Order: sequence, then structure tokens, then C-alpha cells
Amino acid sequence: MHDHSSCRGHNPLHCIIPPIILERLAKSADKRVRDRAIENLQIAAQFRALRSIVSALPTAALRPHAVAGRPKLRREVYTQGNRNPPDRFLPGRLVRGEGGPASGDPAVDEAYNYAGSTWRFYNKVFGRNSLDDQGMALVQSVHAGVGYDNAFWDGRQMVYGDGDGVIFTRFTKSVDVVGHELTHGVVQFTSGLEYFGEPGALNEHFADVFGSLVKQYRRGQTAKGADWLIGKEILVPAPTRTALRSMKAPGTAYKNDPELGDDPQPSHYRDRYRGSADSGGVHINSGIPNHAFYLAATAAGGYAWNALGRVWYQVMLNLLPRSTFADCARQCRQVARGMSPALSQRAIDAIDAAWTAVGL
Repeated sequence: MHDHSSCRGHNPLHCIIPPIILERLAKSADKRVRDRAIENLQIAAQFRALRSIVSALPTAALRPHAVAGRPKLRREVYTQGNRNPPDRFLPGRLVRGEGGPASGDPAVDEAYNYAGSTWRFYNKVFGRNSLDDQGMALVQSVHAGVGYDNAFWDGRQMVYGDGDGVIFTRFTKSVDVVGHELTHGVVQFTSGLEYFGEPGALNEHFADVFGSLVKQYRRGQTAKGADWLIGKEILVPAPTRTALRSMKAPGTAYKNDPELGDDPQPSHYRDRYRGSADSGGVHINSGIPNHAFYLAATAAGGYAWNALGRVWYQVMLNLLPRSTFADCARQCRQVARGMSPALSQRAIDAIDAAWTAVGL
């Protein structure tokens, strides 16, 4: 049931919910959950087929309405009207454009607001002009499919489902999910990390790091005041689940959950997943570098986007499509030392100790 061919490479479909979760839900005892998961897997396969066509387009065609020059935020939020994707109507019907009034549709307005938070974060903290650094418009489609349990970046735009209402709610509810998926766009236009094995896990790692930092930046939270959870708001509350992933404690986001099972993320390199599922563990093994960032950020103190974020952003730019965890750890140490004395010795030491703590 694991299809890697459409996930591997430079421009795959980047989904927030890994296929291993959908495959588990497809075996649920709850008919509603089971039927929805099977349909979601079929929808994902259709979207991947559509994505393979998009991947063949020249790079310039992947930048919707890019405008070079002075950075200017430009957002377009469309509705898919709960039609089963993919269809010839992508992105759908425009509901809210840049500067337009609130629509009253929570999914539309969340997508609009959180995309704005992500754009401002990258612009104010790193001086970046949108995802491609050339003024790319942030195009987003909401209400994809019927009860669709996912959100993804397809190489040109964002797509969000409304969730099944049993396990997942609408995927625009978490600012870190929006920041995560849009960061896949930044990775695409920088290091271009391949979406398989360790490079793919690093791709997911950078998306989690900057998704979390977008949330912290929006809320004005310090590293020690943040929850370091990814996707907390998109889960229907239950005592057995708190989030999709935990950077603070990988492997604890959900436990003994009747539908999701146990969070498979390791926090140390010796415990990394070595199988072929999840495109070689891209969502699973991202817990290892995620935990390193958490350890470094909390040890360094202050606002994580200030010091640690600048190091990780530069490393994201420096890495190559097939970079490994060891490459990332080495780059983090080198970039941190190169930023001295602007970067404190405390932060430099924290980065070194954090990577050592996770076995790298």
C-alpha cells in the first residue's frame, strides 16, 4: 500500500498527515473513519497524479503571479466547494484576495490570516520576499474534498481539507500547520531536499521548525514558553492525543489512541526508523532533528527565532537535495560558529550539545 514513486524527488506532494496514519485509519473498526480514510487515500493518489504533471513544468511556472522588487504580501484564498479533488477547477472560486474583508468562513479567514503571519515572519526575521524570495503570491484552496483529512503544498499552492469531524477538524485551525506547509515551499526554492529517507525527514524537520517558529512569533512566545506541539488544533480533542507531533518529546503526541495508535517518532538517531514506509520515514525520523532544535532553543533561551532560527534558516539555504542528518548537524555547528560574536557562545554551545544529545 506504500506508494513512494510519487513522493520521492524534488517536487513531491507534501502532506501534513503521513500515509501511515491514513493507512491505519483505513483499518478502523469505525465505519465512518474507515470509509473516509479509504476515500482520502484515493484522493491523495489522484492529487499525486496531478502533481506529477505540475512537476514537469518549468520552475517559473511554479511561481503564481511572482513580482520581483519591493516585498509585498499578496494572498489569494479560494474554495473548492467540497468537490472531490483533483479537478479542473483548482484552485477553485476566489473568496478573499489581498486586503479584502473577512469572509465569515473560518477556513477562508484562518488560511488568509495564518498565511499572512507566515509571510511576515519570513520577511521581518529573514528579509525573505515570499516563499521563492521573488514575490510569489500565496495561493490557498480550502474545503477540498468531502471530510478530507489532510493539508498539503503541491509545489504551487496550499490545499486544505475540512477533516472528518471524528479525529480531525479543519486543517486551517493550526497556524503551525499553515506555516509548516508553506515552509515546504521555501525548501523547494532553496535546498530542494529530496522527499525520501534522511533528506525527506530534514524537509519535514525544517517545515516543523519554522511552522513552530511562525506560531511563536505570532504569539510573542519565548522558547521556554512555547508548547512545541505541531497540529494541536486540528485534532478533535481526546485524552489519548494532544497533537500530530511533539518537538519537545517525540513519540508522545498520541499514545494508545484507538484510531491513531502510538506516535512512532524517535528522539535519538540510534532509534531511527529504517523501513520503507512513509517514504523512508520522512515524518517519523523528523523527530530526531526536531528534538535537537527544541533542546538547543530552550538551552539558549529567549526568542527561538532570533538566534536559533537564523542559524537554521541559513542551514536550510546551504543544504543540498540529498543532504543527510550528519550534514545538517555539521552545517548547524559551522554556521553557528561563523555567526560569532553576534551569536552568543551560549547559543553556539547549546547547538553543539543538542546535536550530540540526539546522537549526531
